[in-house]
Amino acid sequence: MHGNIKHFTTGKNRLRNIVKVIPDFDKNRGGVLIKKNQQYLLIGSIIIIIAAFVVINSMSSPAADSESVEPNFRAAGQMGSQGSEGLNSRASDELVVAVGTHGGEPEAGFDPITGWGNSREPLVQSTLFKRDSKANLINDLATDYTVSNDRLKWTVKIRSDVKFHDGMPLTAKDVAFTFNTAANAGGSIDLSVLEKATAVDDYTVEFKLNDPQSTFINKLVALGIVPEHAYNVETYGSNPVGSGPYKFVQWDKGQQVIFEANPDYYGQEPYFKKLTMLFMGSDSAFAAAKAGQVNLAEIPASYANQEVDGMKIISLDSIDARGISFPMNPNAGEKTENGYAIGNDVTSDPAIRKALNIGIDRQALIEGALNGQGKEEFTGVDKLPWGNKEAVFEDGDIEGAKKILSEGGWTDTDGDGIVEKNELKAEFTLLYPANAQERQALAVSVSEEAKKLGINIKVEGKSWDEIYSLCYSTPNVWGYGSLDPTDIYLRYYSKSYDPSTQNNVIMYNNSAVDSYLRTAITSPDQETANKNWQLAAWDGTTGFSAKGDASWMWMATINYVYIMDEDLDIGAPKIQPHGADIFGSILEWKRA
Repeated sequence: MHGNIKHFTTGKNRLRNIVKVIPDFDKNRGGVLIKKNQQYLLIGSIIIIIAAFVVINSMSSPAADSESVEPNFRAAGQMGSQGSEGLNSRASDELVVAVGTHGGEPEAGFDPITGWGNSREPLVQSTLFKRDSKANLINDLATDYTVSNDRLKWTVKIRSDVKFHDGMPLTAKDVAFTFNTAANAGGSIDLSVLEKATAVDDYTVEFKLNDPQSTFINKLVALGIVPEHAYNVETYGSNPVGSGPYKFVQWDKGQQVIFEANPDYYGQEPYFKKLTMLFMGSDSAFAAAKAGQVNLAEIPASYANQEVDGMKIISLDSIDARGISFPMNPNAGEKTENGYAIGNDVTSDPAIRKALNIGIDRQALIEGALNGQGKEEFTGVDKLPWGNKEAVFEDGDIEGAKKILSEGGWTDTDGDGIVEKNELKAEFTLLYPANAQERQALAVSVSEEAKKLGINIKVEGKSWDEIYSLCYSTPNVWGYGSLDPTDIYLRYYSKSYDPSTQNNVIMYNNSAVDSYLRTAITSPDQETANKNWQLAAWDGTTGFSAKGDASWMWMATINYVYIMDEDLDIGAPKIQPHGADIFGSILEWKRA
């Protein structure tokens, strides 16, 4: 029963379900489990709310690896052309949404080459492949593909019946152009492995790699195809032409973007013919939903138990993990190539990292900071096929954490409640993006929990630009979550360190882990690859997980919470990645 949300109304009493879609993988079937949470009874009359919209400015998105770039949120305090008439004047096949988690307002526009839709449904563009609600690979533009024996050549056949929104045919030349342009641009998708894409004929494209990569298929899922004849890097993002299910209509910067259904779409016809996306913060979006201004809105987890007449709230579990990076090197006065300080004398001590990992109670963090909207996370990829169950451990062990600190030489000799070692206090600053409410809440909660261990953590909200300049010396709360295990490689492989991309910001270096990661990413089959991804986390002796080097402290995967019209059926939602993908099932959406 994917996405079936039921409710019953009797007079003034409304029985309401909150449905949680939980993408826990069945290793044999790759399935998505769906559970019903408890039902709530709403008694009373309708509360009339006047929405007050607040402009929330946010920071720029990093141009890092494919799926792990932080989402770029911008907010607007205006309702654009929607006015204040509410939803009554809107056709039933039109939707107005306020969904910051679909990437928010892209600074560079709706251009896949600069990041639009790389980890979620691009709406305007098509991709070669997609993934269904169970994460299975399915064709989009592609009809078939083969890989050479040396795994350096990928050949993809594409459909012959696809037209761009301007009526021009989509051919293999457009596919090759898109990938070559993206590789040269060094955008948000890491295509450094691609030597060249070539159109063999009108409907066959060949990708030549400079290194075998078992995860390359994920690049073919991520990048939307742009038309060679209509692409200009300066203007395309503001007036995109694609071949996807929706056509771009207009973009009122800072307010909204409007899409309309593509009548020439080669796939399933969308039920909703017009889609207006408003750019606003989640608190403002909730106010807009209560005021009848939007049909669907992403809202803070703190509102998960709210009830609004005529609307329902759903909570989608995700693979979007929150973790704290620990700089692994001591402070030796060194700097990165772009002048950023390297090293932290406290977090470079494994006793500190291990103590925090086992001493912090993750479920307490979830119940407090996330209002119960999340799941415990220990490696950053626990739910995925390459997650290692052997790397999971019992946390909340305060006495065990204190023992690790004591054995590591950290004791409180002056009675101030903070342990020290060789006169160095166990204290450091923990950063979080200033506009991210749930990360701030997690940071504050971790700080409070750490006090029980004798570790003093000062939390500070910063802009992303500030975080990028500090993250090589200062722990930060990050968000990652992808169906592409390349994320693991870029995070922990020693040679992936690159201050221009925020890959391996902790400058982690473990030769055994490097060996597992190289074997995984160059493996000829998924089973061997998954086994080596798992061993990189923990092989019984070493690994990047808390049982090994404790290079990060993973805390939780977050739930994405939405309020929507009671009669809106969103089908079977996709596995929710970092930044979410609420429109991943848009072709299944309809009025119930």
